[in-house]
Amino acid sequence: MSGTPKILDGRVAVVTGASRGIGKGIAQELGAAGATVYITGRTTTAGKLPGTVHDTAAEITELGGHGVAVLCDHRDDAAVEQLFARVRAEQGRLDVLVNNVYNSPAAARWLGRKFWDVPARAWDETFDIGVRSHYVAAVLAAPLLIESAGLIVNISSPGAQRYTHNAVYGVAKTALDRLTADLAHDLDGTGATAVSLWPGIVNTELLQLVPADEQGRRLVTLPGEGTFDLDAAETPRFPGRAVVALAADADRSARTGRAWRVADLAEAYGFTDLDGRVPRSDP
Repeated sequence: MSGTPKILDGRVAVVTGASRGIGKGIAQELGAAGATVYITGRTTTAGKLPGTVHDTAAEITELGGHGVAVLCDHRDDAAVEQLFARVRAEQGRLDVLVNNVYNSPAAARWLGRKFWDVPARAWDETFDIGVRSHYVAAVLAAPLLIESAGLIVNISSPGAQRYTHNAVYGVAKTALDRLTADLAHDLDGTGATAVSLWPGIVNTELLQLVPADEQGRRLVTLPGEGTFDLDAAETPRFPGRAVVALAADADRSARTGRAWRVADLAEAYGFTDLDGRVPRSDP
């Protein structure tokens, strides 16, 4: 049981793509703050990378919230519709939607490639799960979120602003931030809000596979970003604390429609990563 104050007790959240990585960290922090968290994913058996949708749900409950695992393919609109129908039937409310699901295998396949080396299908794979999926979830969640004056958080990236990874990635993140702005425009006057969140370099399960060099440093070079020491990176729980702070902020309408760096929110709201630092791995 976590000692974190239950500032979101009674609130209900949905976090998409939360079997591992940033989504898992966000779901854990929402649970630690007392929320009931529905987490979606397709992983039911751990493979090369640890973590399943059921593992995350159990950890949320252990942290003091209530985790609900939902097997969901976000390419299937009917399955997503069933997810939000289930939330309404079981909880009668929704306070937070975190659009995090992303086609990581596709992204990794074309990491650092010039645009002429990236096939046209990369566009569809990146936009389908990463932009369209977020729009569909927002559409289906909107009635619940308007009723609760809730919050949409789209997990984006500084790649919306500068070259990162490859051309398709940057265009997709730019589109996502524009989606955030336009969702906020349409939600104006309803009490509901929408923001984009920009984590820095996050030490996810995938990056934890990076071995140490002869000096004991775990370095990773990301195209368009530079070389980073992963031991100085943020944990997946750090962006989770940003989501909790936003969800608990009665004045968050002042932030709606815009993209926010996690480290900037940490300084504004006064939270830190698990080790007490405010990591700034994003130059």
